[in-house]
Amino acid sequence: MPVRSTNIASTLGFLLAGWWSAVLLLFIFGGAQLASAQEAAKTGANAKLIAQGKYIVEGVAGCGYCHTPRDKNGDLDRAKWLEGAPVFYEPAQPVAGWPITAPRLAGLPPGTDAQIITLLTTGIARDGKPPRAPMPRFQMTRTDAEAVLAYLKSLPSH
Repeated sequence: MPVRSTNIASTLGFLLAGWWSAVLLLFIFGGAQLASAQEAAKTGANAKLIAQGKYIVEGVAGCGYCHTPRDKNGDLDRAKWLEGAPVFYEPAQPVAGWPITAPRLAGLPPGTDAQIITLLTTGIARDGKPPRAPMPRFQMTRTDAEAVLAYLKSLPSH
């Protein structure tokens, strides 16, 4: 049986070429899967944040009572959810600056993200003052305020 002499450099080069090919394939196909998995995780986390925001807006803070128009029976018009509405009640005694409408919150709330977070965490509006009555002065955690903002931004704006 003849002995075949092999050049170590060529063997090493062959192994390295195979290794780099495997790395390249992993990068191409594995990178796409990793990006897809990261996007799925982000989407899942965002869905959880939006669900938390929905719970706060609808179940705790009651934003819809003032920021959603009412139908002819006085019920909230869910087709216009959080699109802004006339304030449906007045104080017993006159209050200076009492608003006649509540602003739209659905889609793009009035103000920057930072301003909305500040309003919800500190009770200070974008003008540097507390919001006008009857708007509550919330003191939410940052996490809750971010959840509320994510929910509001997830809503369609008509």
